[in-house]
Amino acid sequence: MSGTSEGTGSAADSIRSAITERHAAVSVTAVPPRAESERRDYRAAFNAAHLPMAVVDRDGYVVTANEAFACLLGAEPHALVRRPAADLVDLAAEARTWAAYQEVLRGRQARLRCTRRLKHPDGHSLWTEVTLGPVPGTGDVLLSVADISDRRDLQARLRHLQMHDPVTRLPNRALFFERLSTALEASSYEHGGGTGRIGLCYLDLDGFKAVNDTLGHRVGDRLLAAVAARLTQCADQSGYGRTSGHLVARLGGDEFALLVEDSTGTEQLADLARSVLAAVQEPFDLSGQRLSVSASIGVVERAAAGTSATGLMQAADTTLYWAKADGKARWTLFDPERNAHRMTRQALSSTLRPAVLRGEFELEYQPLVDLESGAVRGVEALVRWKHPQFGTLTPNRFIGIAEEDGSIVQLGQWVLRTACRQARRWQIEQPSDAPVFVSVNVAVRQVWDSDLVGDVAEILAETGLAPQLLQLELTESAVMGSAGRPLQALQALSDMGVRIAIDDFGTGYSNLAYLSRLPVSVLKLDGSFVRGFRYDEGTHPNPADETIVEALVQLAHRLGLTVTAECVETAGQAARLRRVGCDTGQGWLYSRAVAPEVIAGMIDRQAAAASAAASAPSAAAASATTAAPSDGPAPHPLV
Repeated sequence: MSGTSEGTGSAADSIRSAITERHAAVSVTAVPPRAESERRDYRAAFNAAHLPMAVVDRDGYVVTANEAFACLLGAEPHALVRRPAADLVDLAAEARTWAAYQEVLRGRQARLRCTRRLKHPDGHSLWTEVTLGPVPGTGDVLLSVADISDRRDLQARLRHLQMHDPVTRLPNRALFFERLSTALEASSYEHGGGTGRIGLCYLDLDGFKAVNDTLGHRVGDRLLAAVAARLTQCADQSGYGRTSGHLVARLGGDEFALLVEDSTGTEQLADLARSVLAAVQEPFDLSGQRLSVSASIGVVERAAAGTSATGLMQAADTTLYWAKADGKARWTLFDPERNAHRMTRQALSSTLRPAVLRGEFELEYQPLVDLESGAVRGVEALVRWKHPQFGTLTPNRFIGIAEEDGSIVQLGQWVLRTACRQARRWQIEQPSDAPVFVSVNVAVRQVWDSDLVGDVAEILAETGLAPQLLQLELTESAVMGSAGRPLQALQALSDMGVRIAIDDFGTGYSNLAYLSRLPVSVLKLDGSFVRGFRYDEGTHPNPADETIVEALVQLAHRLGLTVTAECVETAGQAARLRRVGCDTGQGWLYSRAVAPEVIAGMIDRQAAAASAAASAPSAAAASATTAAPSDGPAPHPLV
């Protein structure tokens, strides 16, 4: 209850203006007959009015009161004279209202209107609106009291309807956020009146849409109501509401929230989440319809200080998403580190497209080396993001994001153009009989969302690079399922002279039937096979890996394909791959991904070595026969 200043009067304004004398005993002879008659009429109207009213002097005492006012207080009108008006209508209970009342008595404030809950003589309480205003021509104040109980009851019912869900009868989203904001702002968090912590279980039913779609919304509503009842029971049985309030709310659809004020820690929230999960998973019997559902729950518990309602809900929503992504039918606790990774991912996603225009990307190149001669036959272009905040990022940090939001098309075009331009520059600056080709990774979305064939043709024409010096790499899972437009694009690129390579071969579908139908010219064996060729701490290589690789190489050669082995790290691995017939190798044995000028140096040294070998073939042959394979990491002569 609070006092507020108002600029308009009450329904008794017409009566107030007529009350001009403080005492009833006034000489009749001192007042003209007509004025005396009007005075008696107004006094009669004042006494007969249904609106409780009283005249109060500037000291705050009742001068006179009508019958309605006396009836309201259960007293006779004369018994109220000289009684403090503030005591009769409880104006001193609140400092703000009391101060405003004093200002009205002194004539410094025109009006006061406030709401008060008064005790009726018959025992029930009623809500009233108390109004005070000056009586013109006197120093008195007219006090009136209006019963607004019916209006308050109606407002309360309307608020309940506004703040509660009609299906489950739980508090709705509006009331939940009101309660949450109040809890976060409560003084107990600042002055030690509680634990100073807050917890939230954010719940979503798994597969609820299927219930609505198959059984209808009426059954779906019954299920929601049954779930609400179980959630409320869990909240009551958990015991966390004994010292402070708790709230179970339906936030919309099949989403519910359990708010724990003054929580005692994550264990309390975890116990609540476990009980909720178990309760929801129990079968529901809905008028003979037996249903079983599960739920995913995001759990957040933290100090209330410094926490906003928006921040808490964002954390809960993120954690609920984790629970869904991790397999559903489970609860997951908020993890700051995992959230930091998500925020980083979001930051990368929002800045990826502009980064291409700002020139934040660059290419490095890893050699593809002939296993027989050791010559560099080609290079794979690997993109790096020179991020202004996170430093140099490798493709595994952002390519997945680019594929999801579609920016891979724009980035892929830049990579393709830059790689082709660089390959042509090497060809011009280091002319040789066998120029190195450049291999560029292509995402399936580039085939679907852009004119890849047109882009390649345009870039080759623009840079002057021969189609035979461009190799496009697609993952096995993408190529093996190619049909329609992707297959047509691959065929058109192959007809153009561009080489098509299957990357990470052996780890995807491995549908060998496709190899005879697709325009593929190169298989790149996944590094997991190559790692099995290596001795580790005295353990012999896995013979199965060597058998599989040998079979794949023979199959590829019979189909007219060449084979590249990835992740070659030791000379022993290279020797074994060479023995089974693998054509080229790629890995740290030869070089990591390096800048373009380093590749240029390799090409120069390779050309010089070839020239020297041509002038002294016998010496080169003798040197080759004395070389012995070793399993230890060794730098390649070209590096």
